[in-house]
Amino acid sequence: MSLLTGKTALITGATSGIGKSCAYTFASEGANLILAARRIELLEEIKSDIEKEYSVKVILIQLDVRKRKDVESAIAALPGEWKAIDILINNAGLARGLNKINEGNIEHWEEMIDTNIKGLLYVTRMVTPLMVSRGSGHIVNIGSIAGHEVYPSGNVYCASKFAVNALTQGMRMDLVDKNIKVTTIDPGMVLTEFSKVRFSGDGAKADKVFEGMHPLSPDDIADAVLFCVSRKANVNINEIIIMPTAQASSSIKYVKK
Repeated sequence: MSLLTGKTALITGATSGIGKSCAYTFASEGANLILAARRIELLEEIKSDIEKEYSVKVILIQLDVRKRKDVESAIAALPGEWKAIDILINNAGLARGLNKINEGNIEHWEEMIDTNIKGLLYVTRMVTPLMVSRGSGHIVNIGSIAGHEVYPSGNVYCASKFAVNALTQGMRMDLVDKNIKVTTIDPGMVLTEFSKVRFSGDGAKADKVFEGMHPLSPDDIADAVLFCVSRKANVNINEIIIMPTAQASSSIKYVKK
């Protein structure tokens, strides 16, 4: 039997990067999937691909996690059997800009706070009561090394990931008597759309971030998530900080000349 046979997982930010890799990894282990993201056409492609390859069920939610009413409506509208969510992966998140605090773009700040903190809270607030009512569940928050170590010009993004770290710890305390596990996976440099989004679509600038080094892949993070959610019932992995071998901290990396 596969590791997640019969389980249902809700993954936010499922159209690219870590979220997409988690979708395929979980499907390969037998999980049924609720995939949520803004780009419905990409969700439909992923659903079609997964259902051709694996014997699992997939449903889609076109969702911007920043919109509280939409989150509430989407989760409330799930068919009864799909409300039995075993695993929630709060993956939706982003960085915008890399500016000193006195030069920061306030719209970028608001987008990061609304997505990385408030969006995570909106989804969690809707899903945790379903888990509590069933007496089991596992919440996995995708954080960042930036939630442990601030780096220059990372100010608001780092603050948002520090918040994810604090919220994860708080969730674990609040849900300890409910048989609900809570984990944070905190990666260093991962080759995704992250840097391209941060630099507003500037591919050359984004590529330069990884120049001369071998970063993590989204599949590396999905493997770590799978490890956490497939432990025995009495085992909870609180936190994994996962970095490329060539990265020592949030701001120190080895670049081959």
